[in-house]
Amino acid sequence: MKDATPNVIRLADYTPAAFTTTDVELDFDIREGATTVRSTLNVVRQRAGSEPLELDGEHMQLVSLQVDGEPWVSDGKVLDANAVELSDEGLRLFGVPDQASIAIETIIEPENNKALEGLYHSGSMYCTQCEAQGFRRITYYQDRPDVLARFTTSITADAARYPTALSNGNCVADEMQVDGRRRVTWEDPFPKPSYLFALVCGDLSMIEDAFVTASGRKVTLQIFSEPHNIDQCDFAMDALKRSMRWDEVAYGREYDLDIFMIVAVEDFNMGAMENKGLNIFNTAALLTHADTATDAAYERVEAIVAHEYFHNWSGNRVTCRDWFQLSLKEGFTVFRDSQFSSDQNSETVKRIEDISFLRAIQFVEDGGPMAHPIRPDSYIEISNFYTPTVYEKGAEVVRMLHTIVGAETFRAGSDLYFDRFDGSAATTEDFVSVMEEVSGIDLGQFRLWYTQAGTPVLTVSETFEAGKLTLTIEQHCPPTPGQDSKAPMHIPVLLGLTGANAAALESVAGDVAFEPRGDSVLLHLKQPVSSVTFKGLASKPEVSFLRGFSAPVRVEYPRSDEALAILASSDTDGFARWDVLQTLILNTVSRLTSGDAVSDTLLTTFATLLDQALSASEEPEPRLMLASLLTLPSEAYLLDQMPGVAVDQVCAARDSLRRELAHRFSARWQSLVTQLSSDGAFEASASERGRRGLLGVAFSYAALAGDDADWIREHYYAADNLTDRQMALAAVLDIDHDDETLTDELLSDFSERFGHQALCMDAWFRLQATSPRRGQPETLTALEGDSRFDASNPNKIRALYGAFAMASIRHFHALDGSGYRWLTDRVLDVDSRNPQMASRLVNPLIQWRRVDSKRGEFMRACLERIVEHDGLSKDVFELVSKGLS
Repeated sequence: MKDATPNVIRLADYTPAAFTTTDVELDFDIREGATTVRSTLNVVRQRAGSEPLELDGEHMQLVSLQVDGEPWVSDGKVLDANAVELSDEGLRLFGVPDQASIAIETIIEPENNKALEGLYHSGSMYCTQCEAQGFRRITYYQDRPDVLARFTTSITADAARYPTALSNGNCVADEMQVDGRRRVTWEDPFPKPSYLFALVCGDLSMIEDAFVTASGRKVTLQIFSEPHNIDQCDFAMDALKRSMRWDEVAYGREYDLDIFMIVAVEDFNMGAMENKGLNIFNTAALLTHADTATDAAYERVEAIVAHEYFHNWSGNRVTCRDWFQLSLKEGFTVFRDSQFSSDQNSETVKRIEDISFLRAIQFVEDGGPMAHPIRPDSYIEISNFYTPTVYEKGAEVVRMLHTIVGAETFRAGSDLYFDRFDGSAATTEDFVSVMEEVSGIDLGQFRLWYTQAGTPVLTVSETFEAGKLTLTIEQHCPPTPGQDSKAPMHIPVLLGLTGANAAALESVAGDVAFEPRGDSVLLHLKQPVSSVTFKGLASKPEVSFLRGFSAPVRVEYPRSDEALAILASSDTDGFARWDVLQTLILNTVSRLTSGDAVSDTLLTTFATLLDQALSASEEPEPRLMLASLLTLPSEAYLLDQMPGVAVDQVCAARDSLRRELAHRFSARWQSLVTQLSSDGAFEASASERGRRGLLGVAFSYAALAGDDADWIREHYYAADNLTDRQMALAAVLDIDHDDETLTDELLSDFSERFGHQALCMDAWFRLQATSPRRGQPETLTALEGDSRFDASNPNKIRALYGAFAMASIRHFHALDGSGYRWLTDRVLDVDSRNPQMASRLVNPLIQWRRVDSKRGEFMRACLERIVEHDGLSKDVFELVSKGLS
């Protein structure tokens, strides 16, 4: 970056704004090529003094500005340089009265807005994305979350071309104009920060339903999309109604407007946005159909619809004071949507999915140059902190609070939090203080979770003598950038004992606080070293450690394969059972890198699991659980767990284990495929998702073991849904065979039949980008030439570029550095249009210290090339500069 280094924003420098805005009137005149925005702001000085009114604004043309009717800017010219200071980042207005009306006119060009922030054009519609700082691309405003105002928005556009015109709140006027244009006005009675503003204007189709709240109010529910997608919105509507009811029951939160709207947009940087009363969704996060969405996509849509709806209280009614408090709304709401998904589906399997992601992605972030607390201390570009740390680790911290204070007290605390801070901008400290108040528990040490970066490590040792089992647990947190030493944290550890009765769990001694929790005991670790002793044991039990993943920590607990196998077969905690099997597999892969054979213990464990799968009931829970148990850890996770081992060795060892399991149990895998295959019509029910989930695992092993691929072809052509088709496509892209005819045939057929469906093509690109056989850069370059690929569309960027960098471990980390160079070219290209997307792509490159020295040198050279690039965005600069430091 050859321009000046961007400014660093620091939490320590936070001060409330000198002025606040109480009411906003917005008037959009939308015309092809240019949109005129007229805004009227009622501002009030918040503290005595002569500080100027600061308004953020960028990438727009300022036409005029008036203060209480007096022109300060006219025809784009500043009339008094002592009163108006205009820069590329906004306006500073000096001498504004303590109460004033500010009228501003700007011109913006949504059609040329490829960053997809503010107001932009997507397909046949205009839409907005204002979180975190997109509103400043629409008009000059106090674009910060602690300024809450009531918005009234009018939209004028051609009535024939744009019959749908939406904004926040309730529609209060709809008028035809004499020139064939139409003016629609929306009024939001609830004060909100500018990041929650939304506008949509287009030719859209709509489905409608209604929901009756607990108090008897009828709420109109509407989902809009472009006409070609409207038949894929029904599942989202059902998920919305279930979310609304769940939030009333679980948290006592009732919806507060007369209408709730969702709009599906094909060009969207994020998954979805919780704008008050008008949620805007990426199509990938909303649309479902048997042909366009896998079972995993159905569950993702259900979770995201719930997440954005839950934000109506945890994010909208109570928002965050500043962007350093982002986890206040996001961590809490991720926790809430996780609870919802657990209640709707399988609690254990949901927990396994969440922790698999946390370990593979967030733990890596916590151990790298971008490690930051869930409440960061500083940033250059806030969009870089919409991270797994803020979201997923933030949710784990809220979960720990829930565990420590108990479910009933947590509900009382959340009620008090919502009541006390309704209509205001709060902090993470406010949230923790409320929980401390209602529980009476000192959470002083717990607050370190908000300020210390990194993943704590628990090292466990055990002794058994004379009927006593003693555990010694050491905790430490490795150094992270800017934090060389860490204080001990309050870590809740839930554990149980195999074969021990309740009396044994109650006979506990040691220097650690504990409390019984059903068939488990909850330890409150607060010291660098803690010990606990269980008495009255007739024989040595195995320890079920960190049940339910009660804290986001790494665990070093040396145990034999035999002890792990006992827990994998007998532990009553589903997550802990899966976790020890992951450890058993990890140990096996590690030994395979040294030339050892697969242990009989692991093979016996898999044989038992396969027998259970063949005899499992048709209920979704056991099938989904067995699918999780039989799935090997990802290459990315194994690479993180095996520092110092070369990428090639990790991939080869995992491949060797897969082949051994596939061939050793080939007859059982094939029997499972036959048993679970169905010629019935597609259903999105839980039982059918469970069946297909277990089938998918068996299918991949059977394909790897078989010599005849005709059954894969038959399965593909017989499929009536994307989940089954994707099983076959993934299989032919994965297995080694001399004849590529079948692979080409199936890929070509899928492309021809579903090429008009954007989400199907996303899957098509993603499968090839992550293929062990076809995921090389030269293949991906050829895919870029496909007419369905668009390097300006975030979903296509994620499907091809993002999937390659994050999931094609062996090709991204090619020993000649070609994968790194290929990604670097794409980062720089995307950054010229969409810095947010580019910054997400560059993340894998900054982890260069985690690979061997030769690969690390290639990655570092790519980072140096990026940071020296002319015109580099501050989004990418922040990540790359930290990666190089």
